[in-house]
Parts: sequence; C-alpha cells; structure tokens
Amino acid sequence: MMDWTDRHCRYFHRLMCSSVLLYTEMVTAPALVRGGALHLLDHAPEEHPVAVQLGGSDPAELAQATRLCCEAGYDEVNLNVGCPSDKVQSGAFGAVLMKTPGLVAECVAAMRAAATVEVTVKCRIGVDDQNPQEVLPAFLQTISAAGVTRFTIHARKAWLQGLSPKENRDVPPLDYDLVREMKRAFPALHLSVNGGIGSLAEVRGFLKDGLDGAMIGRAAYHDPAAILLGADEEIFGLPGRKTARQVAEEMRPYIARHLEAGGRLHAITRHMLGLFAGRPGARTWRRLLSEGAAGSGAGLDVFDAALEALPQMSEPLPLDAARNA
Repeated sequence: MMDWTDRHCRYFHRLMCSSVLLYTEMVTAPALVRGGALHLLDHAPEEHPVAVQLGGSDPAELAQATRLCCEAGYDEVNLNVGCPSDKVQSGAFGAVLMKTPGLVAECVAAMRAAATVEVTVKCRIGVDDQNPQEVLPAFLQTISAAGVTRFTIHARKAWLQGLSPKENRDVPPLDYDLVREMKRAFPALHLSVNGGIGSLAEVRGFLKDGLDGAMIGRAAYHDPAAILLGADEEIFGLPGRKTARQVAEEMRPYIARHLEAGGRLHAITRHMLGLFAGRPGARTWRRLLSEGAAGSGAGLDVFDAALEALPQMSEPLPLDAARNA
C-alpha cells in the first residue's frame, strides 16, 4: 500500500470504523536509522489502533527502527516479508526473505528484544518455485520459535522474476485453503488471511472457518464505505454506523487544519475519491475533486462544492453492494 495508507488516509479510514487495526505504508529500517526520516512515523492520536510496517533484513538495524517506532507510539510493529517489488528485492527484504527463514527469525528476535509492543510478521505462502505446502509451515514454525505469535498471510506466492508487483497481486492463484490448514496445524498462533478479499461477507466467512482475522487492502481503499462503514457493527458488534456523507463532513475540520498549515488539498482528497462509490453523484464527486484539488491554491471551496453536488442521502451505504458508479 505504498503511497496509499499515509497518515491522511488512515485518519479518514478511522472516522469510518473505530475498531479495525490500521497499517502504515511500509517504512524501511534504513530510512529511519541511516536516513533519519522520522517524519515517516508521523501519525495522529485519532488513528489508534495503528501498526507500523517495517522493511529490512539487518537484525541490528531493525531493532533500532523498532525502538524508534515504539517511541513514536505505535501499537504494533510488523515486519514485511511479502512485498515483491524490485526495489525491495534489491534491498534484500520483503518477499525475498521467504527464502531465508533463519534470517527472519534473527530479525524478529532482535526486534522483540527492542520492542515495548507486539512484533508481528506479514508473509506470502512462498516465492518462485518453492512448494508452499512445505515452505509455509516450516516458515511459521521457525519464526514462531523466535517468539512471534501473530502472522498475516497473503495467500499467494510471489514470483520475484517474471511478474511485476502489480501482477503479483493478481496473477498467482489464491490458496485460502492452505491458510486455513495452517490455522489447524498451528492453533496457538494468531493467523489472519490477506489477498483478494473484497467484502465483509468474505471476512465473516474466514472468521467462521476459524481464522483469527482478515486484512483488506485495495478494496478498503477504493471503496472504503463498503468495507469500513459497516465493520464496527458487522464484525465487532458495535452500534453507531455512520453515513458516507457524515464522514465527508467530519473530514472538513481536518482538511482545514491541513490547509492552514500549508498543506495541499489533493494530499487528503486523493484518498477520498471512492467514498461514494456505487451511489448517485459518485462520478461528479470524483471529477470535482480530481480536477479541482490538484491546483496549488485549491481550498475548502473545492471540497465544499464537491460535497454540495451530491444528492442529500442519510441512509448508510449497503454492505457488500455492487459498485457500478
């Protein structure tokens, strides 16, 4: 979710659901430790619970980065062992680490020693020519022996050669059954499933199957109301579902503060384009924000005009509805 789940996106998403665990974009340990890019850890108190996702392969450096993340106040530090991008491969971290579980164990052990919060791992079921039926259980056993008890498993292989990062999100087939099998094989571990999940109905199905959680990425970004507005009620049993329009209105003071501090409107509204997906006025909302917010002097008048152009609706967006707008 690089360039997607930044602090503005997370603030926006939190307004729709109080209970889901939000994740940052992947932050590399070298950027924090060697580059001093501590601004990458900026976040608002309202975002909690929020986990920071680290990339790296040097145990000592990851330990230092973990310490910085804990000092910044994150609720969880997650090591990414799933990203297949060329940049990540060249840095010897991400999905390529599936080939060296011993090194991953060293990394998480160092991170746990430096952490004041839980250290978790996000991984694939395997990479390249590996046999997931053999590789994944061995990986979980090795990493859990180093003290990690919570994993998020992207239920696809990553092909490090021959497929682009985008293709790696769609082309390798999903194997949800293998993830379910891992929960039966490792009942003491907290296992969440990731990859291709597009509705709360699917989440409920995975929970019913015995998995401990589900991570949703692109669907929650492109159609956030369909996933997040109903999650408190449908998944966590909490009342108080909002409407998409209420969320947009609640974003206005946040946007105003951002603009007063010298920020650009587009930095926030680019994350809000899908808020009204599938509802009357969605295309107009997207067009007005896309065309009007990018200018250097764009202000709240652009946001207000886009909101004013929407039909007045008070009812919540239907869950798991088809999105045709």
